[in-house]
Amino acid sequence: MRAGDGLCDEAAVGVLVEEGPRYVGELLEWGARFDRDANGQPALGREAAHSVRRVLHAGDATGREIGRVLWERVRALPTVRVVDHALVTELIVTGGRVEGVVFSDREGYLQEARAAATLLATGGAGQVFRETTNPAVATGDGIALAYRAGARVADLEFVQFHPTALNRPGAPRFLISEALRGEGARLVNDRHEAFMARYHPDADLAPRDIVARSIARESDGTRGPVYLTLAHLDEAYVRRRFPTIDEMCRGVGLDLAHDFIPVGPAAHYVMGGVDTDDWSRTSLPGLYAAGEVACTGLHGANRLASNSLLEGLVFGARAAVAMREPPRAAALKADRIVARGSWLTVRDDHHTRGSASQLRGAGLHPSRLTADAVRDLMWRSAGLFRTRDDLQSAVRALDRAQAQAFEPGLEGWRLRNLVTVAGLIARAAVRREESRGGHFRADFPTRADRSWRVHIVDEIGC
Repeated sequence: MRAGDGLCDEAAVGVLVEEGPRYVGELLEWGARFDRDANGQPALGREAAHSVRRVLHAGDATGREIGRVLWERVRALPTVRVVDHALVTELIVTGGRVEGVVFSDREGYLQEARAAATLLATGGAGQVFRETTNPAVATGDGIALAYRAGARVADLEFVQFHPTALNRPGAPRFLISEALRGEGARLVNDRHEAFMARYHPDADLAPRDIVARSIARESDGTRGPVYLTLAHLDEAYVRRRFPTIDEMCRGVGLDLAHDFIPVGPAAHYVMGGVDTDDWSRTSLPGLYAAGEVACTGLHGANRLASNSLLEGLVFGARAAVAMREPPRAAALKADRIVARGSWLTVRDDHHTRGSASQLRGAGLHPSRLTADAVRDLMWRSAGLFRTRDDLQSAVRALDRAQAQAFEPGLEGWRLRNLVTVAGLIARAAVRREESRGGHFRADFPTRADRSWRVHIVDEIGC
């Protein structure tokens, strides 16, 4: 609740913490190999904003281990057919109800999969931003598909920028896990001075949004890089506890146990997504969403570390229960406000008179619109520090880009999805005139509960 900065949906939090142990226990029964201590008990880690050690882990690749266990279970089921390398291009909607999907198979042919219940579990949208820890496929496809089909989306202004991605020119921006700071790693400036205590009493274990902005401010103030150091920790323990990160650092010529590792913020997680109830139902009957693509309100304005995997377990299981019942739409929760009329303040005279020159001014060229140009625009205009002018300029450019013709084929579909989600994020960010969690407005730098302690929903036609 504290990490979510006053916007966590209490009912969704209750579901997570009350039902979480059941599904973690199920994973253990199925053979999940979480790390154990010398007594054979689960070895629990601590991460930012947690008050105690409570985080299960499998080295530094916990998600991979959970994925392995679930895949072993699924592939043994004779009733499950898996279609690899497919891209869904459209939800099939008949009479206001979702009845399956259209998808492009690995040969590029369009196919249909008809279903009484369709679950979106497509992950996040970190690739909307130039700097991200996310894989190349995280382009917000599920959010874009649901929105274009008429489903509600919510809270898309809240993007979590992880504070510690590798920040070395020419090297990939891979995640330097928060678990390192949980085990005692320190953030230092270019003079090798620890600095986080100046920004927050929890120092290196402050909430992610605070650490990310603090790194950016420290780097601006010193005009130098920020580093993560584990040199004061036991070398053998560092290599044993973080083998994947150790190997990745070695791959770019760095020694995790001894070197100062250059780090900086990168887009990591979208708290918003397809608006769902506590059973993963969306506003379209027959359509369900779980995981990062969904927005239950659980994470509020800033996700607490390590709760994304637990959310997938709990709400994925709940989706399975709901999908076996007659389909119905999720009711609009009491703390949701649908964006209408005066909420949409971004359509001004300049917007309606916009031209191709506006796209070029924002770095988006209509004749050769690229994903990289969209990502660069979003990083500059809707990143860690946001202002009305920058956001409105981004909205105008993205609206114009959305009106362009996209190339046929998979890359065209992905680019269209990227532009759609980027536009939704920028529009939501310019609308919320306060700072809360992952959303920081330099022109409205304080939290304003009286006006903004609500979840704001977008849907086509608003």
